[in-house]
Amino acid sequence: MPSISNKFYLSAVITTFNNEATLGRCLSSLNLNERPLTDEILVLDSGSTDSSVAIATCHGSRVETRAFNNYSEQKQRAIELAKHDWVLLLDADEYLSPELQESLLQWRQQPPSADAYRLQRREWLLWRWQHRWSKPVTPIRLFDRRTTRMNSVPVHAAPACDGQVDTLKAALLHTGEANIHTKVEKINQYSSGQAEWRKSRRFLRLRMLVYPCVAFWREYLLRRQFLNGWAGFIAAKSAAFYAFLKYAKAYELTRKGQGDQPPE
Repeated sequence: MPSISNKFYLSAVITTFNNEATLGRCLSSLNLNERPLTDEILVLDSGSTDSSVAIATCHGSRVETRAFNNYSEQKQRAIELAKHDWVLLLDADEYLSPELQESLLQWRQQPPSADAYRLQRREWLLWRWQHRWSKPVTPIRLFDRRTTRMNSVPVHAAPACDGQVDTLKAALLHTGEANIHTKVEKINQYSSGQAEWRKSRRFLRLRMLVYPCVAFWREYLLRRQFLNGWAGFIAAKSAAFYAFLKYAKAYELTRKGQGDQPPE
């Protein structure tokens, strides 16, 4: 097995809150043949009441705690707490595929050729992995924090890089939505955050009417969810429902204080 270059150091960074069901697999994937792929694992916890902190400690992670305000600030603080400038940012319900483990190992043999790298995230869709020909999400997850910061989007916060961005063509596996109940809970939570954050309140009624249909066909056809059978159809309909809710909730905020009030 090749040795890891010492020309630069890499921190794995994970934010947690009650993630005992998935955190162990996430942390285990940061080792290949019992050798660590990163020089540090930092877990920033926001007050877990389950065994998340114990799991992180057992895997040799450095655990810090911070009260949660929003996703952007929490992840940015975790990035700042890392010892090293190069960061691999993971969610607790993600883990590295064997191909990504090998790709990361090979990447570390030479100086980076870009300031940030996108990873190809493959989703668990309720009861199956998405088809290899359906279009993956490709978030920036491996980056130099001197050129990259979290954007200010409160729900779907993501790293934004000022420099060159490349792609590592191997799968980051995501198991965040194991059933429809969990998916609907997230849709409800995230749509509320998006409604509060939206700066523009224009054309909300038109967006409620039109955009859910656009969201469905974008998912079903452009992202090729039709290749995933009924799981893909449900995922596309869920995307449409999410689109409807975020505009409906934003419209609701404009109506507060107007018109009749319910009886006491």
